Amino acid sequence: MSASQKPIRLPPLKILRVRNPNGQRERPCMALMSSVLACWASAGTNTTGCAQIEQALRNCMDGPQPSKPRANEINYHLSRFKDKLTYPERKKR
Repeated sequence: MSASQKPIRLPPLKILRVRNPNGQRERPCMALMSSVLACWASAGTNTTGCAQIEQALRNCMDGPQPSKPRANEINYHLSRFKDKLTYPERKKR
């Protein structure tokens, strides 16, 4: 790159931030919970038919939590480059 190139111009932003860089988190017990709620809705809360699904949900909820993935560092790097960006001049009214 040569030094005579024009700097990159972006619209003015108060905060540089990427929304949800890691996507949706995995929820392993969500399917079991919806099954329990559906069973309760169809048969009532005190039925023995839902006991097996309830126990599976308890085992899932009491089990070890999955480790969190490493946080994405894109917002950190965007904040570092904020001072190096130039913004277009505002029009005077």
